[in-house]
Amino acid sequence: MTSPDPDLQRALDRERAHHEHCRTALAAMVDGARDHVVTGEDVSASGADAEVLGYRLRSRAKELGELPEGPLFFGRLDFAATDTDGAGREGAPRRARSELPEHPLHIGRVRISEDPVAPPLVVDWRAPVARAFYQATARDPRGVAVRRRFGWAPGSAGDPADLTGLEDEHLGRGECGPSDIVAREIERPRVGPMRDIAATIQPEQDDLVRAGLTASVCVQGAPGTGKTAVGLHRAAYLLYTHPDRMRRGGLLILGPNPTFLAYIAEVLPALGESGVRQCTLAREIARHPVTGADDERAAALKHDARMAEVLRRALYARVTPGAADSLAVPDGSYRWRVPGEVLGRIVADVTGERPAYAVGRERVRSRVVRYVQEQAERRSGPRTAAWARRIERSRPVAAFLDAAWPRVRPEEVVAGLLGDPGELAAAADGVLDAGEQKALLWPSGAPRSWRSARWSAADLVLLDEVAGLLEHPEGYGHIVVDEAQDLSPMECRAIARRAVFGSLTVLGDLAQGTTPWAARSWPELLAHLGRPGADVVPLTTGFRVPRAVVGLANRLLARLDVDVPPTRSPRGDGELTMRPVDPGGVGDAVADAVRDALEREGSIGVIAADADVPRVREALDAAGIAAAGPGEPGARVSVVPASLVKGLEYDHVVAVEPAAIAEAEERGPHRLYVVLTRAVSRLDVVHARPLPF
Repeated sequence: MTSPDPDLQRALDRERAHHEHCRTALAAMVDGARDHVVTGEDVSASGADAEVLGYRLRSRAKELGELPEGPLFFGRLDFAATDTDGAGREGAPRRARSELPEHPLHIGRVRISEDPVAPPLVVDWRAPVARAFYQATARDPRGVAVRRRFGWAPGSAGDPADLTGLEDEHLGRGECGPSDIVAREIERPRVGPMRDIAATIQPEQDDLVRAGLTASVCVQGAPGTGKTAVGLHRAAYLLYTHPDRMRRGGLLILGPNPTFLAYIAEVLPALGESGVRQCTLAREIARHPVTGADDERAAALKHDARMAEVLRRALYARVTPGAADSLAVPDGSYRWRVPGEVLGRIVADVTGERPAYAVGRERVRSRVVRYVQEQAERRSGPRTAAWARRIERSRPVAAFLDAAWPRVRPEEVVAGLLGDPGELAAAADGVLDAGEQKALLWPSGAPRSWRSARWSAADLVLLDEVAGLLEHPEGYGHIVVDEAQDLSPMECRAIARRAVFGSLTVLGDLAQGTTPWAARSWPELLAHLGRPGADVVPLTTGFRVPRAVVGLANRLLARLDVDVPPTRSPRGDGELTMRPVDPGGVGDAVADAVRDALEREGSIGVIAADADVPRVREALDAAGIAAAGPGEPGARVSVVPASLVKGLEYDHVVAVEPAAIAEAEERGPHRLYVVLTRAVSRLDVVHARPLPF
């Protein structure tokens, strides 16, 4: 918001000078961090202490050095005890003046200071004092007299001249209305990867971002409500607020596909956080490459929660309490005898405790050794730890363990189950019917050995379940799960195992569930994730999607078998164009729609049913329009299969033949709902067939 007003111009000049001062201070911080790495490596300390210190110093230097170029602040808070630009302060706020900062605070993505003990030049948006920037209102100013927002030129690298405007809200005077700067930032063309939203976080989003470390939260987010951004910003907030615990436990971001992960990859680095693992669940659990495929029924069964019990039975069927009539353990020239009934009771007792399989094996070993040790000590006194280790490593004890509680690989269990009708029937008795068991079995002629098996994507979920039964994974301190509505019960169990001692941020929209096993309700899915009591928080205001587009998509909700309220949008600036054509004119109409979009700013996504994508590409090629595939960097026009568009957004969307998208799969109407809500500014619907809404 540029104005010739001399007072505003002077304020802009002062802020530009402050930004230049901040850039100089940040450069000094980067150089200082690198210097500390050099001096820290020479610190006289134990090897372990030096290693930890060196790691932390190098990490800090790396984080500062990798900050992307850009504006260093986006807001400022002036508190009631201070004056700035001649603005007076009215009435004391509810907080005591002595509790308020004495100086104005600039709010940015990272903290910048000239000296650790000096007042910061820029406060990190995650700091407690910065929360007032997002939450203060005229009714509850939280000690804030003036909230200032800065307008920066799109794509700015942080040059002071790119600071083009500012807005002041005088909360003490009751001024708190819609912000033009925030609106322009939200509506700015979507070119390239996803941006952070630190400058535009809304109060309800801020509440979710700052939820406590131990709290697991589920966000039911309508299209365009910023649920993905909320999850990423919560990750950044936890890394800032609990750095040591997050470093120890680790933080994992799970996305639905590599295209989506590439789209969000730059958000956390822009917020000053690097080194966070971001991957798909398939990659997180992968023990083998996917070289096989399942039909729809087999895949659905393998993702069914009942498979957990079938796999548990198959694993523990290998445990044999009556594996030996007795056991003779050598001790020099003497042999200690363990009767068969004692061995059987030990194995049965451990089985009843239901430990992890590998833990159970070691419990059996230790209890057999304890029985022998008790005999030996009754006969001739205490035994040493070295004696106990010698007994537990003896060949008879090892042979008994291999017979009663054998070592096993997950691959052996799954291959045995899917390749042997008898073994499957025994494990699935009363759980799966005969037809379901037949559908699960590998086809005749398939390799029966786990070493030569061709594993499908669903098989990897089964392998992970067995691996979790064998030995619990280390897990993470916090996991952010996006597009969670598409998770199967077995996939949820894989995530739950990795969050046993951590917390979850679960993000999704039941209306966008497109897998055959997609959730119909959040309580059911949260129970599979091991968080049945997690709060479900709805976000229903879509800041990203214009009202005209939202209105069209809401017409589909009646056809979807989920209880989701219609999306609301405050934006009246979008465009919706319907292009009905003859069956032979779809390609030309798509090319015309793309040409119209090319006359405006922003990215263009041409979305079609997967089977129609080659024909759409041919039509664009024939029209001389260059188009890339999904996720290719720098592309202005992308042709995207409907199955890959989830989580992406484009300024202009050309939706090709909605009826074909809706008919392409079992939950096709849900897929179409996703397609229609990818548009940030403009939606063109090209169709030769009647619309399915």
